[in-house]
Amino acid sequence: MLPKITGNHRWAQNGVTVAGNHEWGDNTNQLQLPEGLFVNNDQTMVIADFGNHRIIEWKVGNKHGQLVAGGSSKENPSDQLKWPTDVLIDKETDSLIICDQGNRRVVRLPLQSGTSQGEILIDNITCRGLAMDDQRYLYISDYKKHEVRRYQIGDKSGTLVAGGNGKGAGFNQLNFPTYLFVDRQQNVYVSDKENHRVMKWNKDAKEGIVVAGVQGEGNADNEDLNSPLRLSWLLDQNIGGYRAGAVRSLTDNSMWHKVIYCN
Repeated sequence: MLPKITGNHRWAQNGVTVAGNHEWGDNTNQLQLPEGLFVNNDQTMVIADFGNHRIIEWKVGNKHGQLVAGGSSKENPSDQLKWPTDVLIDKETDSLIICDQGNRRVVRLPLQSGTSQGEILIDNITCRGLAMDDQRYLYISDYKKHEVRRYQIGDKSGTLVAGGNGKGAGFNQLNFPTYLFVDRQQNVYVSDKENHRVMKWNKDAKEGIVVAGVQGEGNADNEDLNSPLRLSWLLDQNIGGYRAGAVRSLTDNSMWHKVIYCN
């Protein structure tokens, strides 16, 4: 079980490398422009290794990862990937769901590599981020349509849950949405990259609420964000966001705390 993390916690300023070896490459001990990351209950990671067109599984303490999807070609057979940006594990089916951005699709592949061909869940989508709620609804950000949709597995059209009103900075708009988190009430948190903010869209809402960042490109101030990307959710309902060389934690009273810097 993960520890309860509050706004008073601080992370050590010197992190520990758990995947990769400080040099990019395509060996199993290397990564090249890693993007999405999913951590399983046993702390095993699956990593969208964007530049190597593959998904790597990495166990804590290991020097090498294991290839579990893609990696042999950028072409578009259902078991190969091109510029994957995000990945999650569907525990009910023991499978990976992958945002296969370069092939403009979302695919499902067995977690045990080599057991079968992949399945295209959704195609013709410029996906960037994925999330799955407790009811196994799948949420996908489309950064060219500037929207987030919710899908039942097998549904190809989905339901609009955030954005969808064209590119912009209004409360009913997004501008290059990237990564997502969905809470137990099906509220959606979106890294609204080019608006330099994190938005919360309550279930069935027509507009979002700014929960982090301020309008305009951020700087070093604690309340600013600059092209936020990844979101994570901590057990006491804090939000984590990655921004331009820093990782920050947003507590319930909306105060930012800088916790660790990325080299």
